[in-house]
Amino acid sequence: MDTFKGLRSQQFSEIELISLIVSGQKRLFEYLMQEYSKRLYRIGMSILHRDVDVEDMMQNTYLKAYEHLNEFEQKSLLGTWLTRIMINECLLQKKRNRRFNSECTESYSNSRADMQTPENILVSKELGLQLEDAISRLPEQYRLVFVLREVENLSVKETGEALSIGVSNVKASLRRAKTMLRKDLIEYLSDHLFKFYRSRCDK
Repeated sequence: MDTFKGLRSQQFSEIELISLIVSGQKRLFEYLMQEYSKRLYRIGMSILHRDVDVEDMMQNTYLKAYEHLNEFEQKSLLGTWLTRIMINECLLQKKRNRRFNSECTESYSNSRADMQTPENILVSKELGLQLEDAISRLPEQYRLVFVLREVENLSVKETGEALSIGVSNVKASLRRAKTMLRKDLIEYLSDHLFKFYRSRCDK
């Protein structure tokens, strides 16, 4: 039986998986990638808007996490740790893009074209472009808090840790984000925003 599938069926905890990976069973890192790829992709899209850039930053995140997995002290949840790495990688990429103003402008204007794969065209038909536009127009702090809390269902504490802000700031930013979005968009957000397909993991 395939070792990876066998471990999934045994419902190993994340801590146990980390121990196994650090001890030499490197292939099991794939399980952690599949577990958190959807979250990291959504977070990346909320910052960079281009799935090509986001996929690059996801690779960077997983490489850094793998290289430093033995240093993970379990003071926070693994998902929070990965989220923090992903946010930092995306913000660094955003700064790099800003060095080239024309490229930055082109990057945002072409984001829709980049997303017009057969899969995303289907998603667009279901949701309408208005959904992603509304989220994209939120100021970055509100957008990140909204995605982490309402889409990824992180707790207030986890969101604060991921963004390095206080609990009160998380709550205030979430309230502000909600007032800037129409109520009918919020209802559909968790099921449809920035769809992540398993084919991205395979790639």
